[in-house]
Amino acid sequence: LLENYFLPGDLEAQIAVFVDHYNQQRYHESLNNVTPADVYFGRDKVILKQREEIKRKTLEARRLHHNKRTA
Repeated sequence: LLENYFLPGDLEAQIAVFVDHYNQQRYHESLNNVTPADVYFGRDKVILKQREEIKRKTLEARRLHHNKRTA
């Protein structure tokens, strides 16, 4: 998508929006699907631990549900 910026301030503002999105909101696969900001501020380990706990609970619930259906 080609966008034209007629004033330098417009271009600078759009670059700032992109950098913010890239570092604060976009998950990076190479960083175990956390944001660079999460890694920088040390929140990544807590986030990954929470995800692992959710995954464990989900798998256990699926296992129980499957066992009830097959019994």
